Amino acid sequence: MSDFHYTVKTVDVEGSDMEVFLFMPRGEGPHPGIVLAQHIPVGHTGIENDTFTLTTAQRFADAGFAVAVPFIFHWWPKSETMEKKREESRDDRMVADMTAAFALLAAQDTVDADSIGCVGHCWGGRVAWLAACHINQFSALSVFYGGNIKKGLGEGATPPIELAGNIPCPVIGFFGNDDSNPSPADVDDYCAALSEAGIAHEFYQYDGAGHAFQNFPVAERYNEAASEDAWEKVMEFLNEKLG
Repeated sequence: MSDFHYTVKTVDVEGSDMEVFLFMPRGEGPHPGIVLAQHIPVGHTGIENDTFTLTTAQRFADAGFAVAVPFIFHWWPKSETMEKKREESRDDRMVADMTAAFALLAAQDTVDADSIGCVGHCWGGRVAWLAACHINQFSALSVFYGGNIKKGLGEGATPPIELAGNIPCPVIGFFGNDDSNPSPADVDDYCAALSEAGIAHEFYQYDGAGHAFQNFPVAERYNEAASEDAWEKVMEFLNEKLG
């Protein structure tokens, strides 16, 4: 897919300008919404250059969802290395970013503010889990192979797995059994934390699939069979939970 239809809004987050890419479905609405937390592709400089995230957002919009994609790396120049951005990332900032994106999406006239979910892949899978622990208006959470959920980022940050009880909605997760972050053992821990907290969840794990198995621009990672099965399941889940 190369035909993307979006507008870019800029919101202030604690004194820093953050771009939010808005993808709107056809029709007057009100439409259910998705806040999509981005992954970290190789050579990443901005959402406008991130084919996977743009394609994912457009696919959701074509299925009837209004989508907001916040550029959560706005705290650094786009030319800064991803290594530095990863090292300096903080959970409090990511929560602020996702909160601002949620508020922008919910304020759109054609969006049903009571039917907004959160989705994320890779780095964004962790961000989506973290955001759902702090934004109690989410009605659905989808995590695609989110790693480091057992680790807090930033001084004094609580690991998101320990906040599972704050998640206000059902969770669906998709993971590759050949992944190392998260490993199958990590996924077991995620599941246990949600079960202990009484959070409804369903996880799908794919043999022969590694990390980022939906990331079609990177041929060595992409697993078409696992990716399309996960797409079918996440669409069914989001349609059921968001309407």
